[in-house]
Amino acid sequence: MLVRSAMKRAWSLPRSSVECLISTRSGASLSSLQFSTDEEPHISPCANAEHPKVLITGGLGQLGVGLAKLLRTQYGKNNVILTDIWIPPKHICLDGPFIFSDILDHKSLEETVVNNNISWLVHYSTMMSVAAESKIVQAREVNITGLHNILDIATKHGLRVFVPSSIDALGLSSLKDPAPELCVQRPRTIYGVSKVHAELMGEYYHHRYGLDFRCLRYPPIISADSQPERRVTSYATQIFHAAVKSGCFECNLRSNTRLPMMYIDDCLRATLEILEAPAESLSSRTYNIKAVSFTPHDLAQEIQKVLPDFKITYNVDPVRQATADSWPMAMDDSAAKRDWGWKHEYDLPKMVRAMLSQIAPGDQLTDETS
Repeated sequence: MLVRSAMKRAWSLPRSSVECLISTRSGASLSSLQFSTDEEPHISPCANAEHPKVLITGGLGQLGVGLAKLLRTQYGKNNVILTDIWIPPKHICLDGPFIFSDILDHKSLEETVVNNNISWLVHYSTMMSVAAESKIVQAREVNITGLHNILDIATKHGLRVFVPSSIDALGLSSLKDPAPELCVQRPRTIYGVSKVHAELMGEYYHHRYGLDFRCLRYPPIISADSQPERRVTSYATQIFHAAVKSGCFECNLRSNTRLPMMYIDDCLRATLEILEAPAESLSSRTYNIKAVSFTPHDLAQEIQKVLPDFKITYNVDPVRQATADSWPMAMDDSAAKRDWGWKHEYDLPKMVRAMLSQIAPGDQLTDETS
């Protein structure tokens, strides 16, 4: 129904807009593939080419668009293809190839991979926490059945596949300061459960079929372009817009609630680095990555160095606070540092300055950090 409606809108657009859409939806097969452990996977024609050919699902989200931009600077505009089930804005069509495709349509997704000689597959299609909890059945289809389609197709065609995980994959039983890569994982949301499932299925496919599966546990990502949903960590994005617009912000967490966060540029660079890392250097299929951990009080103080009149108040939401208290305060990313040289670039002062410079006119900012 969603796809049918989107296609009707596509045909109502001017020809120049429609031409960037390539609809690959030709069936609704959700059947899984059968593999023999003795069967050699098909190797994509581009697997050994000078540059990989990359397909990004869920490509119209901020991470998909941002990663496509980064990968295109490395590998060329036409070697990175975005896919999604929504009509793309015009600038997306101008930036590079876009294909209209649904991860729940196994047949059309495989056709997209084969017809475009894909060698790397980045799987960003997901329903995140708040939306997923309100639509459990749909979230299960997108987050779990969609993942199975990705893993089956990637295995059959010998692709390198990246699937992000999240600190949502941890839970009350996990160690918190810092959270190790191997720990008890008992999340209590469908989004968190689906991320644990993705980590374990990817590892299983790697050991059983030799799939080149790679995964990072993203901390909450901070970006000036994001439209934060009602997440526990939304305050860390909302506070910047409030600081510029009104000069004050009411936070729904305690002032001393310490959580791990990451600026989007670090997140995208980490994803590129794990994709490019030599297979022989990887000792794990799923890695923790970290940048900075801070409290609302820490963040407010750093913003006040740039906007001295900024004020913060607190009105604690018990539900969000309980969720925040169940999450780790920091992540142990020693394996990522050891295996592929991970190192974040944005500490708290640099991230605050970057966020405010994107949101506020330059004449609103002072700099007491120099």
